[in-house]
Amino acid sequence: MASTSRFSVRALTLAVAAISTTLSMSASASMGNIGTTYGVMPIDVATAQSLSMFNDQVSATYYNPSALTLDERGELTTGMLHAEQELRSANPNASGDVVSSSPSQHVLIGMKTNLGSLTRSDHPIYLGFIAGVEKYGKEMLAFDSQTSANGQFLQYGKEPLFLNIGGATPIWRGISVGASARITLEATANLNAVSTLGGETSRERLAVNAEPSLKTILGTTIDLGSTFCPESNCFLQGWETALTYRTKSSAATTVDSNIIVTQTIPDPGLSLAVSTIDSFQPETFGFGAQYKGENWRIGGSIEQQNWSELSKEFAGDTIKDQSTVAADSRIQFDDTLIPRIGAEFALNKNFSVRGGIAYEESPLKSTRNPEINYLDTDKIVVGLGLSATYDRTRLLAYPIRFDLGYQYQQLQERDFTLVDFDGTETDVTADGDVHVISGSVTLKF
Repeated sequence: MASTSRFSVRALTLAVAAISTTLSMSASASMGNIGTTYGVMPIDVATAQSLSMFNDQVSATYYNPSALTLDERGELTTGMLHAEQELRSANPNASGDVVSSSPSQHVLIGMKTNLGSLTRSDHPIYLGFIAGVEKYGKEMLAFDSQTSANGQFLQYGKEPLFLNIGGATPIWRGISVGASARITLEATANLNAVSTLGGETSRERLAVNAEPSLKTILGTTIDLGSTFCPESNCFLQGWETALTYRTKSSAATTVDSNIIVTQTIPDPGLSLAVSTIDSFQPETFGFGAQYKGENWRIGGSIEQQNWSELSKEFAGDTIKDQSTVAADSRIQFDDTLIPRIGAEFALNKNFSVRGGIAYEESPLKSTRNPEINYLDTDKIVVGLGLSATYDRTRLLAYPIRFDLGYQYQQLQERDFTLVDFDGTETDVTADGDVHVISGSVTLKF
């Protein structure tokens, strides 16, 4: 027990040192998740999320819960996502310019089913959930919140646990509504101990709790042809629109400790409190539209992401709080508008191809934020994907579907001024390249 407690105290000491001293290692803090940074399923990755509001797979619980009604069959999906990134911060006086190259590797599993069969009514009620776990399922909590002297990118790095659950139902002539919850964790840790200068501890007490936090996602889908001319053909046939709303969410960790050091720090001891957030997701409003032909569809979406609220969130963050920094040097964020467009074409009954493009403006307004030194740039996102359906199954009632998606993100050059803990300023140019590949297998039932 003594060795375990000693490790806890030393780990805490190292954590405090990491907060209060200059870091020479690469930072991998992330204010994103796979749903917004890359795309959840291969279709989302391949279309740069341009058709995600109309994707009937389980990723609909994040992008547009009402889309769960677009396919009445149940579904079991499993897949993987690998994102390889090279994020650079060019400095003429430095030997290297790569700030982060650590990959994000997710295993995904999701399921959708119709709960209407549980009732005497024939009215369908669809339930879906999806989970993504970092490091191919080995790392449930990927969390890194720190200051940096070398710069750290705002939206990349290891991604936190991705978990969504929701439901949807049709309500009237081509109109469906849905709601889901994004589940994040708020962790708290309390450590109390008595320690000697040599690190020997006694009277240790360590308590850790993690509580789920539920954030709402709402969506509605309207098939304009079914709504306005259900019994005849009209110019609205083939058109669908969607509206979505996501509340802001974030993961949070709070550490409280009280250490008494014999002959040095008497009772009540040294108190330390650290509170920080990570993987912030802004309040988001989205609108999408698509037109479906016989063997093809084309569509797009536009999102408003209210990142300006993040400045207020940082005010209560003991790591990212810049209350002692001059007002014109504090981190500032702008609300952004993200346009996306994509298309899909069925080559035959077994193969389909799709692609998409998006332009994502950086929400980071300030180019000089001392000690935190966040970097973020505008980016062009391009995707391409393929679906294959294997229908010669002998035991299964429906064909098996295989999806593959690739995405390339080009981070545009942007100039920043880094300020270390001694006040030394360095001008750098941030840019980067991100490659994402995702695959999944879907069984219908």
